[in-house]
Amino acid sequence: MKRLALILVAFCPSLFAAKPNIVFILADDLGYSDLGCYGSEIATPNLDSLANNGLRFTQFYNTARCWPTRSALMSGYYAQQIHRDALPEVGGGGQGVRQKWAPLLPHFLKPMGYRSYHSGKWHIDGPVLEGGFDRSLDMKNQGNFFTAKGNSIDDVPVTPPADEKGYYATIGTADHAIECLKDHATHHAAKPFFHYIPFIAPHFPLHALPQDIAKYRDKYLDGWDKLREARFARLKKMGITKTSLSVLEREVGPPYAFPDAIEKLGQGEVNRPLPWSDLTEEQRRFQATKMAIHAAMIDRMDQEIGRILVHLKAMGAFENTIIFFASDNGASAEIMVRNGGHDPTAPSGSAASYLCLGPGFSSAANTPHRRHKTWVHEGGISTPLVVHWPAGIAAKGELRTTPAHVIDFVPTVLDLLDVEKPKAWKGEPIPEAPGKSLVPAFAKDETITRESLWWLHEGNKAIRVGDWKLVAAQGDAWALYDLQTDRAEQHDLSVKMPEKAKELADLWQKQTDAFIALAKKTLPDQPKGKGKGKKTKK
Repeated sequence: MKRLALILVAFCPSLFAAKPNIVFILADDLGYSDLGCYGSEIATPNLDSLANNGLRFTQFYNTARCWPTRSALMSGYYAQQIHRDALPEVGGGGQGVRQKWAPLLPHFLKPMGYRSYHSGKWHIDGPVLEGGFDRSLDMKNQGNFFTAKGNSIDDVPVTPPADEKGYYATIGTADHAIECLKDHATHHAAKPFFHYIPFIAPHFPLHALPQDIAKYRDKYLDGWDKLREARFARLKKMGITKTSLSVLEREVGPPYAFPDAIEKLGQGEVNRPLPWSDLTEEQRRFQATKMAIHAAMIDRMDQEIGRILVHLKAMGAFENTIIFFASDNGASAEIMVRNGGHDPTAPSGSAASYLCLGPGFSSAANTPHRRHKTWVHEGGISTPLVVHWPAGIAAKGELRTTPAHVIDFVPTVLDLLDVEKPKAWKGEPIPEAPGKSLVPAFAKDETITRESLWWLHEGNKAIRVGDWKLVAAQGDAWALYDLQTDRAEQHDLSVKMPEKAKELADLWQKQTDAFIALAKKTLPDQPKGKGKGKKTKK
């Protein structure tokens, strides 16, 4: 364990022989600027404390969507390589099944003596325990935060009491995580642990506890324009953002059109990020209330993370636990009504309501970036990444500017533990994985060398090489941006620099062809063209 030994000797000699515990906390549909430590007005003191005593990455990326990000995070491969997102000529997606050679991280940790726990959303193919986890709470019910109905414990469906009361999914996730930690301390204290905690919050439906909503009820009546400006100013002051604030694209609405949902939601709903001054009084109150619930969900998630941190400290594990926090994609512009429907007479944020954030406040949540979840512009793929490890990271409150991606998590953990993957798994050769270890960036702000970062989701495509990014929404021409000076993606340089644009386009195609060739060796168990609704113009 050479890498781990060097780090521990440098920063905590007494822990030389100790393997670190690993905790990865994942939010769902959380925007780039939705944490206090990333410029937000939302109260997130526990995550802020981790950031102030650890690291914040400013250019960390996801896949633009929930299930591809989760598969990439736990496997170390782009989701398209393992049938968990679609490729031309191949298919794949949310129902796709990974190849036998693509085990999840817990399988590599088990020989090192680790026990692995999962608490929260899964959305990866196969049962959780088959993924190498020893215990699991699978939050399969993602349409009602106020019931455990539909969820599973250790892959066995739960049966909540008929008179179920007082349940809230975010609290339930933390309760299970703490229960696993207590059991670990009692029965497996000599072993290190990996705990994956993917909260559903703040994914729609916007459901929150009344006392949490009350804290923010009138906070957003000034609108998304003012909120974007305030967050941008704080991001600039923190040094997280060094370029401009993106301009709102008034013609860009939700990624999928559900006209019937707009009708059900009433006159307060708005499906475009119009100037706040153009909205009616009813629309302003409705939109501000939705943002208040979004904020309440994040606030409560932070409170529950705080409970988990308290327990890590109580069991003496906090100092040598490396904690990661990120989001699966940017904030969502989606507007829809699913599951139990929407009762317009019910209190907003209650179980009988079904609300989504929508493009106005989603744009504010993704400040300073452009667009939203599902797009591969920066707003859809940029996430906070907080890393905290008292025993192994000396930096306190420092920023890391190296571009990084969820595919880097597995190689980072394996590097820390000096673990090499086997050459084959279940009789099949394991292909080279695309991720890079972020361990060098833990010690100093060092750029991790890589050929590129690559994206494709529902026809939206991008590639980043150094500070150059080539990106196109579905059906649009490629646009070229220099992210060092224009991370807001406002100044397309493709006409001025056609050779650079072609260079990146050719590389994107080369990598896409390689992924297609790999994926074609085994066909995904999913029909091609799985739809989500009628697409809007992007």
